[in-house]
Amino acid sequence: MPRGGTRPGAGRPPGSKNHKTRETAAAAAAAGLTPVEYLLHVMRNPRMSAAKRMEAAKAAAPYCHPRLQALTIDLKDLSDDDLRDLAG
Repeated sequence: MPRGGTRPGAGRPPGSKNHKTRETAAAAAAAGLTPVEYLLHVMRNPRMSAAKRMEAAKAAAPYCHPRLQALTIDLKDLSDDDLRDLAG
């Protein structure tokens, strides 16, 4: 069999979970928590390392807080006083 390159069927199948992901999902299922609840529990647990708590906070943030969007202001609709206020 030749070495190197891609081979049909080699490697982990797409979408399969690694060992760590399966452990985390099993722990959450055993506790009866949703994934976000589990992440929040890890984040709030003072016995967990700071690195684990930070990782959980980063993972849970998109589900708890919306992303900030840039605002566009149409300056034509503003009065001269409004423009002076914006300029400082």
